[in-house]
Parts: sequence; C-alpha cells; structure tokens
Amino acid sequence: MTDYHINIFYSDEDGGYIADIPDLEHCSAFGDTPEQALAEVARAKAAWLEAARAAGKPIPEPRYRPLIYQVAH
Repeated sequence: MTDYHINIFYSDEDGGYIADIPDLEHCSAFGDTPEQALAEVARAKAAWLEAARAAGKPIPEPRYRPLIYQVAH
C-alpha cells in the first residue's frame, strides 16, 4: 500500500505551517516549521486511524494525488 499524500503550506493567518492529509477528513496539524508540521501530522494520522478502527469506521485507501503543473519558459 502506498502512503497518504501530505500537503504542507505556510498560513499567514496562523503564522506557521499547516500539514494535512486530504484522504483523511479533518486530519491536519500545525508547526512552526515544515518539519514540525510534518511530525505533528504523522501523530495526527496515527490517532485518526486508531480512532477510526476503534469506532469500526472504514479506513479510506490513499487516493489523493496533486496535479503538477509545468511552466513553459
């Protein structure tokens, strides 16, 4: 199984980095650096999956893949 895609972006509103996993609804985390946000979202993912299993909810397969744009020079 491939792992879930993680988006990491800077949020001016929050004053730090947000990491989210699009395939896992409401699974996101904050960090002062991209590395911190990534570490936090890894913990959030583990908690999300554990809670879903405990509640007997389905675990979605990784499906999200971002579009990559190429810019002509």
